[in-house]
Amino acid sequence: MTTTQQTPLGSGFGARTAAHDVLAGIDLTGRNVVVTGGASGIGLETVRALAGAGAAVTVAVRRPDAAAEALASVGGLVSIASMDLQDQSSIDAFADSYVSSHGVLHVLINNAAIMACPLTRDAEGREAQFSANHLGHFRLAGRLWPALAAAGGARVVALSSIGHRISPVDLDDPHFERQPYDKWVAYGRAKAANALFAVGLDARGQGAGVRAFSVHPGGIMTNLQRHLPIEEQRAMGWIDENGVVNPMFKTPEQGAATSVWAATSPQLQGLGGLYCEDCDVAALWQEGMPQWGGVRAHAVDPALSDRLWELSEVQTGTNYSF
Repeated sequence: MTTTQQTPLGSGFGARTAAHDVLAGIDLTGRNVVVTGGASGIGLETVRALAGAGAAVTVAVRRPDAAAEALASVGGLVSIASMDLQDQSSIDAFADSYVSSHGVLHVLINNAAIMACPLTRDAEGREAQFSANHLGHFRLAGRLWPALAAAGGARVVALSSIGHRISPVDLDDPHFERQPYDKWVAYGRAKAANALFAVGLDARGQGAGVRAFSVHPGGIMTNLQRHLPIEEQRAMGWIDENGVVNPMFKTPEQGAATSVWAATSPQLQGLGGLYCEDCDVAALWQEGMPQWGGVRAHAVDPALSDRLWELSEVQTGTNYSF
């Protein structure tokens, strides 16, 4: 197994790079892409950039009618399909249809997410943030695996977050059944799980030419914040008393850039299992580094990734056919 290091490449891009900028000179004609949650926020800009470069993009969303309206202005080969990440039968129906109709999948971008919501459980009794953000995507990638392996060189991009630093995954009580629920701890665990998923998938998928990356898109004001009261957003410094967004936040197109870079950049050829931010590989965080940058060790720990993988197989009933 090839191992790679959490060391910045000096990509030439940065925090303010826009999604279309990282695609300069890249032709995605003939490439099939699936983006979850690609009808709003950074997902919409991800779809716009990839379709603009020639890719055939399928957007998997809970509300296809609303997605059709949002995506009406996006040119290129874009199709919309129904899928609910908290419903295993919905995931299976989408994935089975995609594999049978397309056969090959070059890029999967696990973009959809929920953040800091009140305690909610799916039909299986699993905590919603861990269920939607991690377990649903774990099952989706497993069901799409035949198409990914058939590509002869595919990439999977899992959207993590700086929120991963809040908490490592809790494999003993992942669904807050024995401890008080905390919406931010739950979000942190789910985002740490997203990064660990990329580590685990990359380690297992290299033989089939499938590489995986996780990304922190940056702070972006989108509907991801829909569960947060305005007062809480002000207290965290995201907006001021007049509702003006903190200038440190990125635009949605800038926020989509790292996902697009991880999905397509030739600079990442031969690499994988890495956490990326600002269109580059992130540094492994060490004491003395700024708190808001880099990746914490618990989010890229291979041993912890293996344990999470085993738990995820059990909880989703999904076994990849590596």
